Amino acid sequence: MSGARDLAYLCRELKHPSLLAGVERLGERARAEGWSHEDFLAACLEREVSSRQSHGGEARIASARFPARKTLEDFDFEHQRSVRKEVVAHLGALDFVEAKSNAIFLGPPGTGKSHLSIALGIRACLAGHRVAFATATQWVDRLAAAHDAGRLHDELRRLGRIPLVIVDEVGYIPFQGEAANLFFQLVSSRYERASLIVSSNKAFGRWGEVFGDDTVAGAMIDRLVHHAEVINLKGDSYRLRGRDLGRVPGDDDAGTNA
Repeated sequence: MSGARDLAYLCRELKHPSLLAGVERLGERARAEGWSHEDFLAACLEREVSSRQSHGGEARIASARFPARKTLEDFDFEHQRSVRKEVVAHLGALDFVEAKSNAIFLGPPGTGKSHLSIALGIRACLAGHRVAFATATQWVDRLAAAHDAGRLHDELRRLGRIPLVIVDEVGYIPFQGEAANLFFQLVSSRYERASLIVSSNKAFGRWGEVFGDDTVAGAMIDRLVHHAEVINLKGDSYRLRGRDLGRVPGDDDAGTNA
């Protein structure tokens, strides 16, 4: 058997499709540039590792169930001037995930909270971390179903093995009684054990309204912010930029057949 056929056979047996696709080209480059055997082997392995990391990242992104694809590079800091690039870049380094601390985004609708939450989550996926994303209402529904099935503890333990859980849209829909308790258990179970990203359109002072209980809200906030970067976003909605929503149509806007 020739060396090329041997390599093709071995790559298939080892299930290294990316290496199989590139080994011939790497071989040609190695001969042209006079690589050592060690250099050639390192280049082959680097290609396979890079491919696996890329594919693994995409699999983690799909598993996280993000509603859209967002990146930190796409965030419009010219429109959203209340948050500093350095702060977002620091979060983008993902040290907070390694430290099992949290990131919290507060601000009106359309100011970039979800964009930043998703973008950090996707970056974490690409860096090798498992991530789970859902809105606050979806998380409560999921935990309520687990509670009703008698497996809430198991569900919280399962989520505890995920380094980063993202809770979007806290405050858009108020919670009642048991729902607030379930959400508190999610926060409490991750305290100093794993990271949360939380976004809310309500300031912390109004979380008692959201959860229907000032005591529960206070205990939840205490655990969230103890080890957290809290970012307050301000300004108008990015989605409504350039739109004159206060303008009343005049006669000139009416159709001739009205």
